[in-house]
Amino acid sequence: MDFWGTVLVLFRRWYISVPAFVLAVAAAFGVYATIPTVYVSNAVLVLTTPTGGGVVPPDPRIPMPRINPMLNFEHGLSVSASILIAALGTPETARELGVREGGDTEYQVTNGSSNLESLATGPLVFVEASSTDPRKATAMVRRVIARAHVELAARQAAVAAPKGTYITMYEAVPPTAPQPHQGRRLRATAAALALGLFASLAATFAVESLATHRRARRRPVAPAREPGGSGPSGARPAGDAEPVTAGAPSRAGGEA
Repeated sequence: MDFWGTVLVLFRRWYISVPAFVLAVAAAFGVYATIPTVYVSNAVLVLTTPTGGGVVPPDPRIPMPRINPMLNFEHGLSVSASILIAALGTPETARELGVREGGDTEYQVTNGSSNLESLATGPLVFVEASSTDPRKATAMVRRVIARAHVELAARQAAVAAPKGTYITMYEAVPPTAPQPHQGRRLRATAAALALGLFASLAATFAVESLATHRRARRRPVAPAREPGGSGPSGARPAGDAEPVTAGAPSRAGGEA
């Protein structure tokens, strides 16, 4: 069926298509009103080397030259950042930070990319928390940052690194004000509206198909006729008597 044929069916069965369309819109509005708004807060952490570098001078009387940590981003900082991201992303750490299955608050720690193969690309750690409560989103970001400091110190203590060479971390971007994100809400609303429209079309064409079938059953069927004959198949035309063979007995009774 072409486009105009579809439109014609929708107009002809308006008592089905219009209420179904109204129900689809109402269902989409209900989904939009049911799904809560999600608020997102972000922060960016930067790992830096200490001002004295990554080594301890053999003679305390000869201190190491002081350097600018912002000018000394080594590959080791990228590896440390990837280790920190992996440690903060475990399910055990998430539970300790207050994330519950089916809860309304969650977080994500990345290096700015979702590609796991590119974790060690820089000394940056991106923290993002989302919640239906803006205050919970900000609080989660702060808890993750505090846990990041603990994890970073624990990893360096585990390898017996001198305290004077500990990698430091500071907030390049402090936790931002929570912003509403409507992506999930709009996607769910669009899906509900699309399903409702599909259901309304299906109902309209089902009624149209049923009505067409009923009309076809009520229409009388003309009897089939023999080729060249005027009567129905298998019937002899009126006045066509069976020929009588000479010498055969008469049907009226008696011999011819």
